[in-house]
Amino acid sequence: MMGRTLIELKNICFSYENNRPVLREVDFSIKEKERIGLIGSNGSGKTTLLHLIVGLLKPQKGRITIFDKERTCEQDFSEVRQKVGLLFQNAEDQLFCATVAEDIAFGPLNLGKSHNEAEEIVAKVLKQVGLEGYQDRITYKLSGGEKRLVSIATVLAMEPEVLLLDEPTYGLDEESEKRVLNILSALPLAMTIISHHRNFLEKITDNIVRISQGKIC
Repeated sequence: MMGRTLIELKNICFSYENNRPVLREVDFSIKEKERIGLIGSNGSGKTTLLHLIVGLLKPQKGRITIFDKERTCEQDFSEVRQKVGLLFQNAEDQLFCATVAEDIAFGPLNLGKSHNEAEEIVAKVLKQVGLEGYQDRITYKLSGGEKRLVSIATVLAMEPEVLLLDEPTYGLDEESEKRVLNILSALPLAMTIISHHRNFLEKITDNIVRISQGKIC
């Protein structure tokens, strides 16, 4: 059963500089344990919506309330990003360290975990995504699918309360996609998932909503 509202966007308007409005008076919310699928054409504003939630973008109009507090400044969203895990659409944007272990440990260490605790977390999440023993692998030498799984591991390592996942199965083969489906299905977390694979969303989400012409349908 879903509980309190964790994230609420009210009357959000956003446009990129010198461009048409991307989001127009959008209302969107995520409740405890709720799983929402987000679909829409390329450029419809799906990724923009997730980036607004974590403060990577700022709306021109509207209110963003997360964990019962209105969020307006960078300090507010810095707190949000400690509890809301965002998986970028492109794995290359998530991975910037030399080795897999360094990439995954980066978040926990910044949250104040000790090196021993971070090592344990690295081993745990690599096992979750089926990449045991990859700690010392060079990140840029991984295949596209392996990079995607490592990027998912970096998000899980933060032990978030909410997941925002932008195309989590992009570039994965069928076996790896099933693994991601099983991983996410087992997590008792609220999540919003962008995907062009409606079959994937139907298996894992409670509700699927569409963004079209700047509005949520």
